[in-house]
Amino acid sequence: MLSRVYSGAVYGVNAYAVEIEVNAGRGDSQFVIVGLPDAAVRESKDRVCTAMNNSGFRPVFGRTTINLAPADIKKEGPVFDLPIAAGLLAATGAAELPELDSYAMIGELALSGEVRRVRGVLPVTLEMRRQGKRGILVPADNAEEAAVADGIDVYPVRHLREAIDFLAGKHKMNPLKVDISDLVERERQHTDDFADVKGQESAKRAIEVAVSGGHNILMIGSPGAGKTMLARRIASILPEMTLEEALEATRVHSVAGTLKSHQALVLHRPFRSPHHTISDAGLLGGGTHPLPGEVSLAHCGVLFLDELPEFHRNVLEVLRQPLEDGHVTISRAVATLDFPSQFILVAAMNPCPCGYAGDPKRECRCSSQKIQAYRNKVSGPLLDRIDIHIEVPPVRYHDLSTLANGEPSEVIRKRVAECRQIQRERFKRLSRVTCNAGMSTREVQKYCTLSNDAAELLKMAMSELNFSARAYDRIVKVARTIADMAGSDRIGPEHISEAIQYRSLDRMMWI
Repeated sequence: MLSRVYSGAVYGVNAYAVEIEVNAGRGDSQFVIVGLPDAAVRESKDRVCTAMNNSGFRPVFGRTTINLAPADIKKEGPVFDLPIAAGLLAATGAAELPELDSYAMIGELALSGEVRRVRGVLPVTLEMRRQGKRGILVPADNAEEAAVADGIDVYPVRHLREAIDFLAGKHKMNPLKVDISDLVERERQHTDDFADVKGQESAKRAIEVAVSGGHNILMIGSPGAGKTMLARRIASILPEMTLEEALEATRVHSVAGTLKSHQALVLHRPFRSPHHTISDAGLLGGGTHPLPGEVSLAHCGVLFLDELPEFHRNVLEVLRQPLEDGHVTISRAVATLDFPSQFILVAAMNPCPCGYAGDPKRECRCSSQKIQAYRNKVSGPLLDRIDIHIEVPPVRYHDLSTLANGEPSEVIRKRVAECRQIQRERFKRLSRVTCNAGMSTREVQKYCTLSNDAAELLKMAMSELNFSARAYDRIVKVARTIADMAGSDRIGPEHISEAIQYRSLDRMMWI
């Protein structure tokens, strides 16, 4: 007897439909899975048969063939356990499941029959909705994540017996509904706030400029100056995530398996801070079964690289593509995967190996050769892709001892949102560009009109400070953001002057 069950599998951050055909026939007891299964899928026959026995269903005898279609794509992981079990019970006649074709299902089975959470439930649910399925059965721990997809009923199941009784019409379940607006309201508060930061007004101004225009930023300063404290609060002044951004970020985290149990959506802007010992595959993504790396997990948020020169050179160089293109392409012999990676890069470093070069109170113990070698660990092409370089000086005692709090993140975020709205109106006909940092050279020429005084000042700076052509574009983009913050259509000399001040490494350290 033949039965069909529908499920899905993840391909990058998207999913594709998988049709599971189960044929139970006569003959010697044999269990065969075809359709390019990996080891985890092949082992599902032992998990499924034991789970069925422990759930009160009779054992399977005879030759059983299971085909996972499409047969030319490799199937990975334990996500097919639940649909294989349902197909087996239908094919052997152990359970009457008349509406099996109307539902999709996904889940791993424990030996007891319990349904365990799996990765990639949200992309699979979205694909099943596109396929026109009436509903989908998912592990209870993944139910909230799947329920954010409108247009398809999501049924959380905790046990194989519960799932089969529902499909047989013996047990009634109500589909899970998630109130997204309520989730947003409950998750709105940030624990880190700029009100906690004492002093560092120039650094906070530069950070506001960076966030307002989506620019990457590098902070240089002595240990204890507050670089990490500032960086951890940047996500708190980014505009609230739209539903589209939240769904896209959730898909990435769902595929990577970083969502918490019963978490419905990624509602806070991601803040990722990998250790400097990370590999290029860990940062960019990859592996035997390619998964998103840190640059994709930071999608729609912030990627913070502390102690930038301590990262391996080859690891830093792989950042070039995601910084330029906003996505990562991972090519393997069997497939080419694409992961989104639109983020603000925030990096921090000391001015020298000991950290005290230029410090007014501490003596630097490093030779000029060591300082230069330390700074040269960060390549020029990577620095060119970082729009803003600022120096973070040590905080004065007067600032630390004051009882007054700094400006709260909520106030700064409102100004950032207003500036971003100006940019959305400017680029509303360009689907690829959402903020000033994403402009191409052609768009810089179109939207960044310089006054005569501003053009003359920039010409002088390019000549005197030996800026590169890419640095020219970065300065103009940052000046465009500063002008937007001031409500000015044209870029004036005061905007260009401030933008030039945010190229510290070009002006001082790398000349």
